[in-house]
Amino acid sequence: MPHDPALAEAMRRALRRRRHIVEKKMFGGYCWMLNGNMLCGVEVGRFMFRVGAEQEPKALAMPGTTPMDITGRPMKGFIWVDAGAAATKGLPFWIALAARYVSSLPAK
Repeated sequence: MPHDPALAEAMRRALRRRRHIVEKKMFGGYCWMLNGNMLCGVEVGRFMFRVGAEQEPKALAMPGTTPMDITGRPMKGFIWVDAGAAATKGLPFWIALAARYVSSLPAK
């Protein structure tokens, strides 16, 4: 997953004050883990958030979102958010939405 350095830096700034976050290089890009579970990531022009299956329909109803599909099969509970759409709501909104789900998972 190629990444956009400017979006990666924006994500780092947005996550700076959160606890238990670890940045990992994955799939040629960057992902951030919360308690060992994938929380979010960046690609060229868009962000990835793990919102969980229950929150996915609500998240996908928002402008600029699409299901995450990197293998030809959508990954349940993961979404893409265009950089412009993420800026409209703000990264803290999307991070909080993803953290609500990911923090419910057992730590790894």
